[in-house]
Parts: sequence; structure tokens; C-alpha cells
Amino acid sequence: QLQASGGGLVQAGGSLRLSCAASGRTFSMFAVGWFRQAPGKDREFVAAINWGGSSTSYADSVKGRFTISRDNAKNTVYLQMNSLKPEDTAVYYCAAVRTYSGIYYSAGDYDYWGQGTQVTVSS
Repeated sequence: QLQASGGGLVQAGGSLRLSCAASGRTFSMFAVGWFRQAPGKDREFVAAINWGGSSTSYADSVKGRFTISRDNAKNTVYLQMNSLKPEDTAVYYCAAVRTYSGIYYSAGDYDYWGQGTQVTVSS
């Protein structure tokens, strides 16, 4: 089970840190991704991290502003979001897939999903 948290309302230029906490499994066996979905739009890839944290990847729209990291001892993955823009407004979801083979960019590759946390950036 994945639990996403940390969303909220922030002004443009502000920061938020999202957390994705896992229970019931050895989280270090899983690659984790963050996706987001704005109203009327498809769910899109934001960032991903491999099982050990040595490999990360970002969507071009967030590169240089967002940082994904993980603490396997705490069964938690983080998404630090800086320099937020109104276009970052969306429901953010974390997802996990059991793999040692890298990171994944497609929502269909992930087996487990959190419930989503709302991020709203005001201009």
C-alpha cells in the first residue's frame, strides 16, 4: 500500500515536498515514479527513481526544479518541488513496481498506486 502526502496550496515560486510511504512490503525492491494529472488532461510522468536511488529521471517540464529521492530505511520516496508554477497544479500520484532493472516512464508499467495528493499553485 502506498500513501502519498504533502500536497497543498502554494504561491508561484514556492516549494512543497511530497512523500510516498509504503507499508507491507520491502520498498527497496521497488522502482518508484511520480505522475500527475491536471483536470481534463491525461496522467503524465513527472519523475522516477530506481530501487537503490542511484538512477533518476525527470520530465523536461520539471527538470532542474524537482528532485526525487528515497530513504529505503523509512520506506519512503520524496519529491522535492521548487520554483513551482501554476502549470504544476495537479493531483500527484506515486506508483511502484517491483524491479531491479531500472526505472519506468509509463503509467502502465507500475503495479501499485497511491491515492493522490492535490498540489495547487496560485499565480
